[in-house]
Amino acid sequence: MYLPFEEDASLPRFRDSVGRQKDMPEGFVLYYTNQCPFTAKYVPILEGMAKARNAVFQTVHIQTREDAQGCPSPFTTFSLFYDGQLVTHEILSEKECDKILADKGM
Repeated sequence: MYLPFEEDASLPRFRDSVGRQKDMPEGFVLYYTNQCPFTAKYVPILEGMAKARNAVFQTVHIQTREDAQGCPSPFTTFSLFYDGQLVTHEILSEKECDKILADKGM
């Protein structure tokens, strides 16, 4: 929903990169920024948990405006994908991460 200020205003939309999963590698891919201070704490913990279970896990630290605009998710603070599908955009605790890994058979 949106409320335009002018009658001929263009419709708001996300960039074409949002939702683009075909270029994403298999396994877990975590896109994150330092916008929230909790990412600095939890990203290394989650990465370690995944690697301890031999899960394919990579992180993409978004540091520039261009990186954020090219992200496949509009939630650049924290977006976790698995095999190209969005899993969550909420910062995970160890318990929540453990559940996701278990749900994926790891």
